[in-house]
Amino acid sequence: MNATFQEIGGWLEEGESFALLSHVRPDGDAIGSQIALGFALEAMGKTVHLINEDGLPDNLAFMAGAERIETPSAGPIEVDVVIALDTATKPRLGDKALAAVGHVERWINIDHHKSNPGYGDLNHIDDGSPATGQILYNLITDLGLPMPPETRDAIYVAVSTDTGSFQYAGTTSATYEMAADLVRRGLEVGKINALIYDNHPMRRVELMRSLLNTLEVGSGGRVAHWQLTMDTVRSLGLKPEDSEGLIDIIRAIQGVTVALFFEELDGGKIRVSMRSKDRRIDACEVCQQFGGGGHALAAGIRMPGPIEEARKKVLEVVDAKLSQIES
Repeated sequence: MNATFQEIGGWLEEGESFALLSHVRPDGDAIGSQIALGFALEAMGKTVHLINEDGLPDNLAFMAGAERIETPSAGPIEVDVVIALDTATKPRLGDKALAAVGHVERWINIDHHKSNPGYGDLNHIDDGSPATGQILYNLITDLGLPMPPETRDAIYVAVSTDTGSFQYAGTTSATYEMAADLVRRGLEVGKINALIYDNHPMRRVELMRSLLNTLEVGSGGRVAHWQLTMDTVRSLGLKPEDSEGLIDIIRAIQGVTVALFFEELDGGKIRVSMRSKDRRIDACEVCQQFGGGGHALAAGIRMPGPIEEARKKVLEVVDAKLSQIES
C-alpha cells in the first residue's frame, strides 16, 4: 500500500540526515527530483547527500544546486534515511550506490513507474503522475515544507523533461496548475526552457545524422526504429545524455505507433527505449517480457546482445501486439 504524505513527512521530520538516490543514466526527472527534495530538506535544517552512480550529466549542469550531485563514496555513508527517487527497481540505483547505503535501515521509495514493486519501507508509487517531480511538488506543498529557488526550478525541470515539455498524454490540469504556481513563486520559464531545449553540443547533431542513417520503418509504417553502436559512440565522443529525447523524432513520424531505440553498451548489453502512441500497445508490458519496465507509453530494457538479435526479438513481440489489436 502507498504510504501517505503524512507518513513520509513523519520520517522527514524525525530524521536528521538523508541520502537521496536516483537511477543510473539519470535524466531530468531523476536529477531534478534529487535537487528538489534535497534543498527542501536542507531548508528544514537536515543534512543531505545527493548521490547518483553515474554522476551529473553535462546537459543538466545548468541547474541551480547541480554541483551537489556526487558519485558514491568508497565507504559507507552514515545517514538516518535513504530516499530512492524516480527509480523503478532497486538495482537501477547502481551497485556502488547500493553498497554505500545498503546498511541503512530506513528506506523511502517515491516514484511514478508502474513497474515499481515497492522496495522501500515506505513507498509512494503514483503511476498516474507524469513525473516524480510532480509527486514531490504535491508532497512539499501538502506538508508545507520549504520551497527554496533550487527546489522550485528543479521541480519544473523534472516535470518538463519527463512530459516532453508538457506534451505527453500523462500531462494533466494539475501539471499546468503546478507550473503556474512555480511561475508565481519566481520561476523564469523562458530562461529555464532555453537551457533545457536550446543548448545542445554539436556532437548531438552529429549523432542525429548517424541515427537517421540507420532508421528503418516497418510493419506497414507503424514501427520505426534506429540503432546506436559502440563504434559510433567512440567515433563521435558521445556521452550518455547526448541521446536523451532523440527517440521523439521518430515517434513523431506520421502513421508510426511504436518507436524503438536500440543502443549498444559497454560489456555487450543492449539498451532498448520504447515509445508507444497507443495504450493498447503497452510499452511497459512489452519491456517486462525482457526484464525491463517503465510506463504504458514509455519504457525500457537492458538485455543481452548482440544488437541484431535483441532487435529481432523485441520487434517480434511488438509485431505480435500490433496484430492482436487488429484482429
